[in-house]
Amino acid sequence: MDEQATSNVPEYSVSEISGAVKRTLEGAFGRIRVRGEITELKRYPSGHIYFALKDEGGKISGVVWKFSVPRLGLVPENGVEVVAQGKISAYGERSSYQLIVERMEYAGAGALLARIEALRLRLAEEGLFDAARKRALPLLPEVIGVVTSAQGAVIQDIKTTLARRFPRRLILWAVPVQGEGAAQRIADAINGFSALEPGGAVPRPDVVIVARGGGSLEDLMAFNDEAVVRAAAASTIPLISAVGHETDTTLIDFASDRRAPTPTAAAELAVPSRVEIAADLQQKGARLTGALNRMMQERRLGLQRAERGLPDLPGLLGTARQRLDDRAQRLALALPNLLAARRAGLDRAAARLPDLPGLVAARRAALALVGEKLRSALRHAVAQRAALAARVLPRLTEAPLRARLREAAARLSGTASHLEALSYARVLERGFAIVSDPAGHPLTSAAAIRPGQPLRLRLADGEVAATADGGRGRSRQGALPL
Repeated sequence: MDEQATSNVPEYSVSEISGAVKRTLEGAFGRIRVRGEITELKRYPSGHIYFALKDEGGKISGVVWKFSVPRLGLVPENGVEVVAQGKISAYGERSSYQLIVERMEYAGAGALLARIEALRLRLAEEGLFDAARKRALPLLPEVIGVVTSAQGAVIQDIKTTLARRFPRRLILWAVPVQGEGAAQRIADAINGFSALEPGGAVPRPDVVIVARGGGSLEDLMAFNDEAVVRAAAASTIPLISAVGHETDTTLIDFASDRRAPTPTAAAELAVPSRVEIAADLQQKGARLTGALNRMMQERRLGLQRAERGLPDLPGLLGTARQRLDDRAQRLALALPNLLAARRAGLDRAAARLPDLPGLVAARRAALALVGEKLRSALRHAVAQRAALAARVLPRLTEAPLRARLREAAARLSGTASHLEALSYARVLERGFAIVSDPAGHPLTSAAAIRPGQPLRLRLADGEVAATADGGRGRSRQGALPL
């Protein structure tokens, strides 16, 4: 009985059981959406992503195959709450079941906003949103770069606005504005515009507009991506962000140089209105014309006032001309009169002058008389000197001269003996010496000699060198023996 009962129990292989469980799971659940927090995330070199979703009561394994990663919709990270869409399947080799994920999205607007706010605070701490980084937009750019989708109303609105306000050259860098890979494409477009060289084959824009139309928070997530925000902050070209509607705010708005509420407003910020510029120029031209007219009127009035203050030039010229004619006529008469007066004065002076030839003859006669007197006096003086010499020479005989020489020699010998007696050399011969420093200056006081000072001693027959010791001198009545 027991054996028969046992034989009625179905018998399955392990593979059959694993296959049955897999078919049951896939058939019962089909395609589902599971909400949970990502944990245990691992990326394998094969490109597959393995993770787990957990909540307060449980945990389920999940996998994203390599071919599904580009279409996933977001970049999975640990700690992020998501809603994963896929199907339940079993893995027989491990006797486990798992969720094969094809799409992911953030779990509600609250989770998205918290993620965006955390990224905003982190980037703000790095200084990417500082007002000092903002640059002024060019007044009238030659080339405008636009980063947006090639399809849709955004690019058309920008073209229409530019054509209406001030036509400029437009370069479109077409990118997807939502979905998988959109953020990286947008960041690459911004960096690509910055990398263009001036004067290259592709003109470098003077200003860049990053734009897209309105949408849900999930649709605008590409513009909250960190790569896009960093590209906008690092752009070397002034950048205008125009993402969504007026009430929408994305992180690229904080990093851009100017934020526009709509793509149309971005085009209006990029270029001025040609009509407004023309009106402004016309107004300024009218003001300049009026100012010039007023200035000319003021100058004209000033000239008129100056003209009234000037004298009558023709009258002054006539008076000066008449005065010149009068002076010329008087000058013509004055010169002959002056010459006549000078000639009369010379005549009067000549009449008062003495007889010069007579004066000269008289002076010559007086000089001749004086010369004759001088010659006579000279002859007389010579005769007197000759007579005196004749009287003196006989008295100058040889004996008186020799007597005088002997008397002079005796006086000289006496004087020499007296000098010899007074000479200091005789004092040195009696045992005295002259003490002097090396420069030859005599030293007359023992107090002036320092111990160890080199000395020179002059004796009767020569000089010797000596060095002073530390002895002390006597009083002034005695002499220090050597």
